[in-house]
Amino acid sequence: MTNGKIPETVLKRSVLNQIRHRREEVILGPAVGEDFGLIDVNGEDVIVISADPVTGTPQDIGIYAVHITANDIASSGADCIGVMLTILLPENTDEAELRTLMQDAEGICRQLNIEILGGHTEVTKAVTRPVVTVTGIGKIKKKDILKTSGVKPGHEIVMTKWAGLEGTAILAKAKERELLSRYPAAFLDGAKRMIDYISVVSEARIAKGAGISSMHNVSEGGIFGALWEIGAASKVGLEVDLQKIRLKQETVEICEFFDLNPYMLASGGCLLIITEHGNQMVDCLKGAGIPAAVIGRIKEGNDRIIINGEERRYLEPPKADELYKVI
Repeated sequence: MTNGKIPETVLKRSVLNQIRHRREEVILGPAVGEDFGLIDVNGEDVIVISADPVTGTPQDIGIYAVHITANDIASSGADCIGVMLTILLPENTDEAELRTLMQDAEGICRQLNIEILGGHTEVTKAVTRPVVTVTGIGKIKKKDILKTSGVKPGHEIVMTKWAGLEGTAILAKAKERELLSRYPAAFLDGAKRMIDYISVVSEARIAKGAGISSMHNVSEGGIFGALWEIGAASKVGLEVDLQKIRLKQETVEICEFFDLNPYMLASGGCLLIITEHGNQMVDCLKGAGIPAAVIGRIKEGNDRIIINGEERRYLEPPKADELYKVI
């Protein structure tokens, strides 16, 4: 198998088909497109759990790790309480690097009002760069749960911020020396600062309060991967206008430099919101200073179509994130 998320067919055949449901408290287990599990506590309150590994980003890894999991918890509509960190470090890692990683993680927890609950830290020959696995824990009322599988035909798809946001920030920092051969330092500084927009907690809170059917955090696999996961989770089709998907110029330029597809590039910080009233949602988000646009609509059937002017083509199952071609 190649780097990145395993193909959906392999996921179903070799992972999901091996798992059996046996506890009545578990009301949502592993499924295509679902980024969290749900545990019923008392018939009214639900615990939300999400886990994510962060690899391939030795710089700012503590920042990315906490944000990615907090975003998954937020997309369920829940309030994130805390995270547990498993940190694997390669041999000869300096203690200062570990301290910086933890300071970064704690700084994001402070911003989001969540706690580091515990975890595990070790040095091992098994890795050649830092690997952080984060388990996030949140809480929500059972009646307020939002699942990726909750979308319905006729509802509109609202996208916040910009596709490729996360990948652009990672590439600008990790490949700065190469990129400086074409772009000025000020341009790359702007691309690196896109990490400041990686949290979706604020827009998830706004969307939840405005009445919606589902949210999905866009991450590895990019906007195309997230759209496919929404369709697969709810067994619906969709139509999306490619020209409505917002891109920052930094993303366009960096993707051209490395010959990458920006719509298949890691897009943490971008949230897909499914709602009956797309334009109202966009206005609500823009009023809070969050860029957003209606990019498409949920349809009957299984056809997942991307429209680009006169061209119509079918969306394909997610492939390896474009980051793996470079990092």
